Amino acid sequence: MSQEVRKLEPTILWNNFEDLNAIPRPSKKEERVRAFLRAFAEKHKIECIEDSIGNIILKKPASKGMENRKTVILQAHMDMVHQKNSDVTFDFDKEGIRTRIDSGWVKAQGTTLGADNGIGVAAILSVMQSDTIAHGPLEALITVDEETGMSGAFQLKPGILKGSVLMNLDSEEDNELCVGCAGGIEINVSVKYKEEALPAGSKSFKLSLKGLKGGHSGVDIHLGRGNANKIMNRLLYDASEQFQLQIASIEGGSLRNAIPRESFVMVVLPAKNEEAFKNYLPVFEKEIRSEFRMEDKLSIIADDSEAPAAVMNSKSQSDLLHAIYACPNNVLAMSIDIPGLVETSNNLAKINVGKGEISIQCLARSNGEAGKNELARSIQSTFELMGATVKFQGSYPGWKPDMSSPILVVAKNNYKNLFKEEPKVMAIHAGLECGIIGKAYPGLDMISFGPTIKHPHSPDEKVDIASVQKFWAFLQDMLKNVPVQ
Repeated sequence: MSQEVRKLEPTILWNNFEDLNAIPRPSKKEERVRAFLRAFAEKHKIECIEDSIGNIILKKPASKGMENRKTVILQAHMDMVHQKNSDVTFDFDKEGIRTRIDSGWVKAQGTTLGADNGIGVAAILSVMQSDTIAHGPLEALITVDEETGMSGAFQLKPGILKGSVLMNLDSEEDNELCVGCAGGIEINVSVKYKEEALPAGSKSFKLSLKGLKGGHSGVDIHLGRGNANKIMNRLLYDASEQFQLQIASIEGGSLRNAIPRESFVMVVLPAKNEEAFKNYLPVFEKEIRSEFRMEDKLSIIADDSEAPAAVMNSKSQSDLLHAIYACPNNVLAMSIDIPGLVETSNNLAKINVGKGEISIQCLARSNGEAGKNELARSIQSTFELMGATVKFQGSYPGWKPDMSSPILVVAKNNYKNLFKEEPKVMAIHAGLECGIIGKAYPGLDMISFGPTIKHPHSPDEKVDIASVQKFWAFLQDMLKNVPVQ
């Protein structure tokens, strides 16, 4: 935590953000942050409801003279992605995020910042706390587990909310009004394999691929960044043919919605090939750097290691490497309706191999249900060819844009009046909870906006200080200008 961050304007928002960031809040482990939100509500005499899944709902009457306005639901999620650089010592289960200011941005020290979606939550708390902001009747929905399954939104019960306008505060460009998002589906692959003893005269290594930028698998997927799982697979494929390399274990990636930044593999190869293999690694790294020019911190290292207990049998290894090669990854189609919008993508997110078991996880996204399901079946077929079991879970719908939305009309006018420029009306390839909430509450008039946040889901995450001030001004103006019922 940083006292300098607490002094930033608007101080009410930044102090709530710092207080929130002092609380560990990983997905599916939100007990402490829920307690924090309940205590906040009690301190400020705000009506607070916690539903059966753990979502927090806050309610506040209209300010004087605004009683006839439509009830607004302010919406954000309380959990954050926990990622850190491998050389950083940090315990997400026990420590608060260490924030700092750097050239107009707020960042964390070697970890994710939690601006996604902590800034949105802090803004909601600031509105609820304030006695000077003009607003109609307010409800706030702060959901659990957005980052690893959106279970808070999925299990939201009809009837608990009364509002007719929803403002989602989880967008990440301050000049954009978001009116649509992609849907997604998680693809889980599992298969057993037989192990075999190490060949005589083997040399053992731990391969470490580190330093990739990573990022959000929806927001950043179009940037052409390297996927650690794909790059490592290329290395293993080539080295198995050239140097008789055999795999003992793989640990690549960590979260389904984060582009993998690191991969660690235990391998063995004949001692006679050691020198040639080590000479090959810098050549391969140079090739990857040339292909992914933005990945200037990439490193591939082979460290001597104790011999593993066993390695994969040759057929299983060949099947695995071919299947990963064939698995689609990154952008697969662009939207024909919205220029520049990614239509369909896949993130080959996690690969774990060891002790006779393989598990692989992908997150496929598409703005259309047909595209999402077609991609999922393609990935399913790829891995079923190697005898794997493939299961789908966590499928969530997209949010179809409504260009005639009344709240969009208000937002466009307010933005132009405040900032003397036209906003960009956009859909995004990331997943927002609006589509899911809209199914439970048909007819909601929805919009999403937020400050500028770069590189979410990675330790490079940062939020632009000036854009937070802009976002805060716009949010207050939106609340003041909500239409009458």
